[in-house]
Amino acid sequence: MRKPWIVGVLLSAALLGACTDPSSGPQAGPPPAPPKASATTHQRPAASPDAVPGKAPAVLYLGDSLATENQKVLGGELRADLRARYTSAPYSGTTLCDYLEGSAERSLVPAPDKAAALVRSLRPDYVVLQFWGNSWGYTPCMDGITYDASRERYLERYAADARRLTGQIAAAGGSRRPRIVWVLQGPDPITPDRVRRINALYAERAAASGDLVADAGRTVSPAGARYSWAQYLPCDARERAHPDYCTEPGRDRTALHRDDDPLHFCLAPTTSRPRPCPVRSPGILRMAREITRVIGEHVRGS
Repeated sequence: MRKPWIVGVLLSAALLGACTDPSSGPQAGPPPAPPKASATTHQRPAASPDAVPGKAPAVLYLGDSLATENQKVLGGELRADLRARYTSAPYSGTTLCDYLEGSAERSLVPAPDKAAALVRSLRPDYVVLQFWGNSWGYTPCMDGITYDASRERYLERYAADARRLTGQIAAAGGSRRPRIVWVLQGPDPITPDRVRRINALYAERAAASGDLVADAGRTVSPAGARYSWAQYLPCDARERAHPDYCTEPGRDRTALHRDDDPLHFCLAPTTSRPRPCPVRSPGILRMAREITRVIGEHVRGS
């Protein structure tokens, strides 16, 4: 790594502009160009000796730049463990309201890729939602509501959008309502309490509607310090068994973030065009494995 992590925090506004994901960056103007959509991808199930026999769930993955960089790894894990039929349609820079039907004119997500539209066409068993929580008003559908300017208003709006999105997904599924998997986020080095409250909102929404929670953020947090940000964590058992994922085996630790990006988990440099992460990145694999575990447990128990 090239610089102390604090430099990455100070550069986060510029970085987020390049990534086109506003995440939790400082209150600054938006990037000069709108984010380019991540193309909807479909991945067919592949046989695996460890797959769940007789069951192959259909999984739809929606989200922002974290989902954009995670999408191929999550698809690989779901196919290997569950033989899943998998579709991903993330768009960098988005939040929940972008996926609501009725927001097309003020949204970064086109009408065919709204959550309800995809549920009607794909009939998934699970809809995985991974959103950091757009907090500085980049996407037009947030109506300029930001966490820094009005925290309670931001959280109230976010909760309302979560309820609306749940309702639209449920209505689109009809008698085959898909189970929503709310992905809890990792620590935010800039405004740590924001992620704590967003995660609580996700958990409350899941409990209220009978849906699932995947605490992927826990897997990229220090043991016993769920909301303390860390650039490195001790290698876990799988990373020790697969040294490519233990970036510093001599020190028994692995990198979760680049020095110049404290928010994303891809260890490749960011680009102006959003893309799935092109290099092995331990944080991404950790999160994908947790999402897969939660879905797998539900499949096996249903």
